[in-house]
Amino acid sequence: MEAAAEAPAPPAALRCFSYNQDCTSLAIGTTTGYRLFSLSSVEQLDQVHESNEIPDVYIVERLFSSSLVVVVSHAKPQQMNVYHFKKGTEICNYSYSSNILSIRLNRQRLVVCLEESIYIHNIKDMKLLKTILDTPPNTTGLCALSINHANSYLAYPGSATSGEIALYDGNSLKTACAIPAHDGPLAALAFNSTGSKLASASEKGTVIRVFSIPGGQKLYEFRRGMKRYVNISSLVFSMDSQFLCASSNTETVHIFKLEHLTDSRPEEPPTWSGYMGKMFQAATNYLPAQVSGMMNQDRAFATVRLNVSGQRNICALSTIQKLPRLLVTTSDGHLCIYNLDPQDGGECVLIKKHSLLGSGKMEENKENDLQPPLPQSYAATVARQSTVPSTSTVPGYSEDGGALRGEVIPEHEFATGPVCLDDENEFPPIILCRGGQPGKAKRS
Repeated sequence: MEAAAEAPAPPAALRCFSYNQDCTSLAIGTTTGYRLFSLSSVEQLDQVHESNEIPDVYIVERLFSSSLVVVVSHAKPQQMNVYHFKKGTEICNYSYSSNILSIRLNRQRLVVCLEESIYIHNIKDMKLLKTILDTPPNTTGLCALSINHANSYLAYPGSATSGEIALYDGNSLKTACAIPAHDGPLAALAFNSTGSKLASASEKGTVIRVFSIPGGQKLYEFRRGMKRYVNISSLVFSMDSQFLCASSNTETVHIFKLEHLTDSRPEEPPTWSGYMGKMFQAATNYLPAQVSGMMNQDRAFATVRLNVSGQRNICALSTIQKLPRLLVTTSDGHLCIYNLDPQDGGECVLIKKHSLLGSGKMEENKENDLQPPLPQSYAATVARQSTVPSTSTVPGYSEDGGALRGEVIPEHEFATGPVCLDDENEFPPIILCRGGQPGKAKRS
């Protein structure tokens, strides 16, 4: 027994992993705590924070590049803890009636998803605004929240047996609409950065559909594959909404391009292939809608073939050092970075593989430093418009000027509109709310 006690502690094992809202940071939960990484460089993975105060973290979500992080541990699966990790302080905690399955947040709302209920908080003071009760059984905690705080749309399964999407307006706190997206139960949901599009996949994983928000009209339909059913583990738009990435428990990651196809095509030369193409297109008008729909669906614009299959993974499409990249984080503790050619697509090229469970280099003060750009390799990338807003004009509260613990800030002292966070310099002025009772909120 004494020899066992003197043995070195086992290495940390990965419990969960998530990207922040604009894919500039990666958070991982481990058996010993959680870690935060900056994704500003390809060659170097900077660990910006590590905490070992709470073991067995299975949910960790960071709000953009701010110091606000939300953590849930297997030790207390019904309790949500909100931290200011730069100051090393707990802002507040909330307890719920059952285990927390997922958490989503933007600069206006914080959403907590349980198996049969959803709680919507106001992020600037953590006041519970709405409780959506008696939702269909949602054992995986599937839900998506628009990162655009101007609308704060929330999507979650509207049925346990069909692929109906319930769309809820997180700002007006009213139901927006129901979208009959798939025949089978839902497996993945994702908003684009503006909250104007919503992508979905069912448990079959063969078809991915994109709908307009808030109207719910189908805009795109992509076929991931027809040979076998898969479990979609990740569905994400690029920040400019030009691409949609889907990964699963197979070895292939698919990237689709959202292009607007028009009927005004140039007249084809009178060749045999051209004639047969027109005949095939005309024949689809006489086929059943399900068959003709398969023929007209777009294939992947770009793909990645992973070395292994069967592992859970999540993906992100991000611009790092001025070039578009595909990021793949796997359950074995690795982050793989691929080049994505935005003009020609094809097979993405692996350029770097990082270990997430090693001794990461701490770069507490360099997370937002500009890194020297890599040589430009895609002509189309040069003309890409930057999606990073100027941080000098973002309103909000500085770390030193925010609320003290337990202090209630008068409503007139809040910033106009939603509370914004300027990287490491600002955070929401949240009052102390220990022992909050979510059940007292308005019930739907």
